[in-house]
Amino acid sequence: MTTLKMYIADAFTKEVFKGNPAAVCVMDQWLPADVMQHIAIENNFSETAFAVKEGNGYGLRWFTPGGEIDLCGHATLGTSYVLAHFYEPGAAAFHFHTKSGELTVTHQGDLFSMDLPAYDMKRIPVTDAMAEAFGVRPVEAWLARDLVCVFASEDQVRNCQPDMEKVKQLDGLTCNITAPGREYDCVSRSFAPKLNVAEDPVCGSGHCHIIPVMAAKLGKNDLVAFQASKRTGVLYCHLENGRISMAGYAVLYSKAEISF
Repeated sequence: MTTLKMYIADAFTKEVFKGNPAAVCVMDQWLPADVMQHIAIENNFSETAFAVKEGNGYGLRWFTPGGEIDLCGHATLGTSYVLAHFYEPGAAAFHFHTKSGELTVTHQGDLFSMDLPAYDMKRIPVTDAMAEAFGVRPVEAWLARDLVCVFASEDQVRNCQPDMEKVKQLDGLTCNITAPGREYDCVSRSFAPKLNVAEDPVCGSGHCHIIPVMAAKLGKNDLVAFQASKRTGVLYCHLENGRISMAGYAVLYSKAEISF
């Protein structure tokens, strides 16, 4: 029987039950990948993060219920929150070794700022399949790892009721929809049915796609982004030299032990 401590932190929010919940396991050594995958499936969150101390930093891996992915913002923020409160309370920064390279997270109190890669977005044609999947025709479409569809208005983003089976047929690992906002610079939602996640409540890696598109569209490099899922979340983003400084708050929901 193996027993692990596991924390659940709500990321990109100051309030429990909002933002995006991430499960976090900080371990002495790596578990087999299939075991980490089973834990992620059992948790059934959009992400479960696993961290192991490696030198002056941590190895960090992210698992969705549908498989391991190469980048996750909210679970990185959640992991940093857990480390800052339960493992290294005096640390001002955390360094992570990941499938997306070296990631650094700094914090002041519970505001955590992540240095993340911005994806190189390529404009692609808007298709009938996109319009059918989302029930509204995008005005622009962009693709890297994820698809980004730009809508004409914030209301279209908020009111969208996508057909998940049709979303599965679109290009991109995750499908993000966005538009300029009224109160915020941009308003977005993220759907990942290919990863067994219908709607990701607040998607950090999705904003590594959204922010380059919207920064160019709005003509500014500092954007406050709002994720318009039922849980909602706010991301403070700065784009510079192919990197995004993405900041947000986090709050602890639970700490427990899991056994398997």
